[in-house]
Amino acid sequence: MTAFRDAALVLVVGLAVVAQSVIFRFVAVDGVVPNLALIVVVAAAISRGSQFAAVLGFATGLLLDLAPPADHVAGRWALALVVVGYLAGRVRQDARTSPVMAVGLVAAMSFVGTSVFALTGVVLDDGVLPVDLTIKVLLISVLWDVALAPFLVPGLVWLVDRLGSYGRTTGSLASTYRMP
Repeated sequence: MTAFRDAALVLVVGLAVVAQSVIFRFVAVDGVVPNLALIVVVAAAISRGSQFAAVLGFATGLLLDLAPPADHVAGRWALALVVVGYLAGRVRQDARTSPVMAVGLVAAMSFVGTSVFALTGVVLDDGVLPVDLTIKVLLISVLWDVALAPFLVPGLVWLVDRLGSYGRTTGSLASTYRMP
């Protein structure tokens, strides 16, 4: 049953990356689109914890790095989303109890993820923006993600919870009805 769970997560991540790259580019504000992939990673962190979210963040970030029209060094989003997944998973209990905390977590992780992406650009001398433009991009990115988080995070957390319990429920039922 893990193949079904993995395929469903790949589908969700793929849909987020495609929507972010194709659909939302038509409603971009100054070229900045909402980071749906980051919201998926934060929802996974709330549901499953830091280790799972860091691995999912790496895979999601790598997909973002390789998906067209990527114009940066590959690995920058992978690193940013690993950090986001790990940090969000470390504080997930607070965000799980309150929707306001979940939106706050998305805002904080959007700031962290976009900042890590921008800092890696400075380190690698890849697409460095002036400081005032970087701050403007950070602000727009956080606002986009906060605007979409109340609509996306509850459903994504529910989905990841259901996918995570799918294999465990089958296993627990099987162990319940074990022959003596």
